[in-house]
Amino acid sequence: LNLGFSYAQGAGVPEDYVKAHMWLSFAKARGNKFGAELLDIIKPAMPPAQIAKAQALAAEWYRKAAEQGVA
Repeated sequence: LNLGFSYAQGAGVPEDYVKAHMWLSFAKARGNKFGAELLDIIKPAMPPAQIAKAQALAAEWYRKAAEQGVA
């Protein structure tokens, strides 16, 4: 959640909605309501290609985590 919020706001990191979407998606998947709300706020500001890229990054992250036994 914190990374997603930081990337969405550009707080301490460059503003990056793709990375924000990825991290907020993880928060939402774990049942974090605030993460889901933030995701709903940034998604309309993102073109479909950015959303697809964020989803692909999240899938790759999950795949690598599963290979290492941490997901």
